[in-house]
Amino acid sequence: MRLDFKRKFLTHTDRVKAIDFHPSEPWILSSHYNGEVCIWNYETQTPVKKFDINDVPIRACAFIARKNWFVCGSDDFQLRVYNYNTGEKVTQFEAHPDYIRALTVHPTQPFVLTCSDDTKIKCWNWEQNWKCVQVFEGHSRYVMSLAINPKDTNTFASSCLDGSVKIWSFGSTVANFTLEAHDKGANFVSYYPAGDKPYLVTAGDDRLIKIWDYQTKACVRVLEGHTNNVSFALFHNKFPLAISGSEDGTVKIWHTLSYELVKSYNFSMERAWCISQNSENGLVTVGFDSGIIVFSLGRDEPIVSMDNSGKIVWSTYSEIQSAMIKPVANEEVTDGSSINLSPKSLGNSDTIPVKMQHSPNGRFVTVCGSDEYIVYTALAWRSKVYGKALDFAWSNDANAYATKVSDKIIKFSKNFKERPDALELDYSCDALFGGHLLGVSGADFICFYDWESKILARKIDVKPKNVYWSEDGTRVVLSCSDAFYILTFNADAFYAAAEANTIADDGAEEAFEPVFESSDVVVSGKWVGTTFIYCTGSGRLNYLVADQVFKISSVENYVYLLGYLPRDGRIYLADRDLNIISYAFNLNVVEYQTAVLDGNLEEAKSILDKIPEDEKSKLSDFLSDLGYKEAALDLSTDDEQRFELALEAGQLETAAVLARSLDDVSKWRQLGDVALNNWDFVLAEECFTKAQDHSSLLLLYTASNNVEGLEKLADAAISKQVNNTAFVCSWLTNQPDKCIEVLRSGNRLPEASFFAATYKPEAVKELLPEWKESLVTKKKERIANALDDI
Repeated sequence: MRLDFKRKFLTHTDRVKAIDFHPSEPWILSSHYNGEVCIWNYETQTPVKKFDINDVPIRACAFIARKNWFVCGSDDFQLRVYNYNTGEKVTQFEAHPDYIRALTVHPTQPFVLTCSDDTKIKCWNWEQNWKCVQVFEGHSRYVMSLAINPKDTNTFASSCLDGSVKIWSFGSTVANFTLEAHDKGANFVSYYPAGDKPYLVTAGDDRLIKIWDYQTKACVRVLEGHTNNVSFALFHNKFPLAISGSEDGTVKIWHTLSYELVKSYNFSMERAWCISQNSENGLVTVGFDSGIIVFSLGRDEPIVSMDNSGKIVWSTYSEIQSAMIKPVANEEVTDGSSINLSPKSLGNSDTIPVKMQHSPNGRFVTVCGSDEYIVYTALAWRSKVYGKALDFAWSNDANAYATKVSDKIIKFSKNFKERPDALELDYSCDALFGGHLLGVSGADFICFYDWESKILARKIDVKPKNVYWSEDGTRVVLSCSDAFYILTFNADAFYAAAEANTIADDGAEEAFEPVFESSDVVVSGKWVGTTFIYCTGSGRLNYLVADQVFKISSVENYVYLLGYLPRDGRIYLADRDLNIISYAFNLNVVEYQTAVLDGNLEEAKSILDKIPEDEKSKLSDFLSDLGYKEAALDLSTDDEQRFELALEAGQLETAAVLARSLDDVSKWRQLGDVALNNWDFVLAEECFTKAQDHSSLLLLYTASNNVEGLEKLADAAISKQVNNTAFVCSWLTNQPDKCIEVLRSGNRLPEASFFAATYKPEAVKELLPEWKESLVTKKKERIANALDDI
């Protein structure tokens, strides 16, 4: 089975005895043998808070997120509760007369269950001031772990060092029943999370993992492989896997259908002690003697597929469900909002799906397991054909497909009957990709083969994660881990070379030609006509027309593109939790953009009537970016945008009309500069006057010898106390009285006096006393007395 293991966080710490995920924050809580409790942010790779509780081991901890608390139990018999936001201790009390081994928080009730070496289990109610509301007795040795049944939260399980596992109900002091689970101590018990199996998994000191049916009380399977005591075993909540950890230092992954060991990891952190799983995103964290690791298993893509009519099918474990997207108008749904579906169960698949895909015509659905596939009829959900295969790919012909039966053998089927001629490879095949040609990826390349003749069309030296063919088969997207490429496929050239027997060892060179390359990482994509729509790893929903990329919207990371429904004019996407969202996508807009990019403006104009008004402003930006400023101006409905476009297009009269309606100082100044550059002095004067741009008006009037304008500007500058401009304008228009007054009003009495002495001597007698008085005020009497000699 393909696991796609991804490490999210790793840190080295003192021995970890318990660990827990926060349900909404990217945090893990860990309690340590040295008496510390820590909160870590696994996204930023940093500690959030540390609490030095005591100097004895703390073997149990858990978040109580609804109260912003965490609770921990230690070897000093104390149960402690802290507010993790403020760091304050909420309460502390002796919960047991011996070591507290484990605790668990009820998902809905205000209960915390604790278990101890005193052989008892106790239930504490925090709404009753942490009163012990029930004691469960029956174990004969240390009680090691607790687990509440997710399908019936009134019951829970406990494991004991005497090897037994007991099932209890709240309200009853006697165990419902006991499983003699292990020959030695039972260290851990956990419930199967899905609804299709009444299973428990237990881990023991006999080095075994056992899966139990708690209805029939029978042991379903024993898993062997660890070489020391098994500390924990847990069912994965999103994939058909079980995860176990042991004092032998390994973490093992088991398939819960075949019960085979899938993978064994040794993280070199000594003994594994504890585990927790995030119910929302499926992340797993494990605590060891010397550290903590957080990792994910499986692909981020949901196992889901949609046909061209809007019917969606998806799987949860082996259960297959479907729902139909009802026709909607764009005004009835908001972009990015979740769509309510009415799921219907189609039954169970005979294999645990790891991939699901509709045939090109939508009549069939392939469900691929780890080493087998089943083709179902989409309408009645009946098995059409079954086979063993490591991978599966549909042809563009809905009745033809290929299967990878080994690393070097590809088999073909037509009308659901296997053809006798297989494709034998001289390299190891990693994956198959369907479409107009069969894509077979190797170590660092992909080869495309004709479906009928199996002739190699071309070997291309990139390794794609996915391949997307356009509907007409003329273009193909190769989506790689760090970029994507678009190539054109020349079918005529390929088949002509095949007929002439001139194809080289690496295929026909003229068959493919690269036309576009982008550094975007394509998470998922679909062709709609000649337009490629795709989601990026950075959380953007884009589409590509010719060689231009346009953004539709920002989206959450790890959304999966299901497809486009022309009847609704909307793109549909699913997240990992199979919430369906959609975005409007108008093909007429794309047709318009295509025509413009081809230089066909007349054809583009003929499409405009089909485009809604709210889309035209976006097209205005598009035209502006391409340099079609006048066409962009005609389309724009926003006055701010139209003003900018009118300036760029040189349409000053239109810009002036818009500036008068907007009446914004910055717009007037901007338009004035453009008008001045275009020798339109009348408009420039109006703009600078409205903008009160005295400097520009001074330049304009002096350059054009406009005495009347300078006189008006002098008066305006004086009223606004723009003294420099007022003085220059008064000087240039031979108004010494105004010059003196400007200097005087600016408290420039020395300059005013000297100016008057030169250009208007009779004014000196009036200015001199003022100057002397100002000097006396400033305690400069000596200088004031010296002025008598002037």
